[in-house]
Amino acid sequence: MLSLLAKFKPQRLLSQGNLSKYAISQTDFSNEVNPQKSEFFPIPEKDETEKDKLFSRLEIEVKSADPAVLKSYSWFATNAAEHLGIEIGNCWAQRKANHDRLTLLKSVHIYKKHRVQYEIRTYYRYMTFHKLTESTLDTFLEYIQRNLPEGVGMKCTKVEIQELPDHLKEPPKQAQSQI
Repeated sequence: MLSLLAKFKPQRLLSQGNLSKYAISQTDFSNEVNPQKSEFFPIPEKDETEKDKLFSRLEIEVKSADPAVLKSYSWFATNAAEHLGIEIGNCWAQRKANHDRLTLLKSVHIYKKHRVQYEIRTYYRYMTFHKLTESTLDTFLEYIQRNLPEGVGMKCTKVEIQELPDHLKEPPKQAQSQI
């Protein structure tokens, strides 16, 4: 740590006329380890010839016990998509919650007549986004997943656009001769 701090040299900013401020100039780091390539966190190198994948649709299902949190989160996700230039599709929620009821005895051993009923309500919200590239999709998903509130679950479904295989591009030669 000290060797890293020793490489920064404070210099006074005389050109701005304020002698109390300091600027930090950075020296050459050519002998340091390259932060891009690490043995602990290898970063895969992408070929320049490799193309970005295209996705026609991204479907996001979000569920929680609080509908207000879901509404706020869907606003956050659509607002983030607008800033990234992603085409926003439908955003909707179910009218009723999914009720899971569990009935248990009050007493463990006796009094079968006395029971307690517990209920868990789960609310769902659905969002769709259209026409994404792989890099935009990865950035968007990472951003909204990092800002996912507590107690909220998310399920993402990607629909990729792929090229037709060669055997489907052209009809067989026998079919062409009969026409």
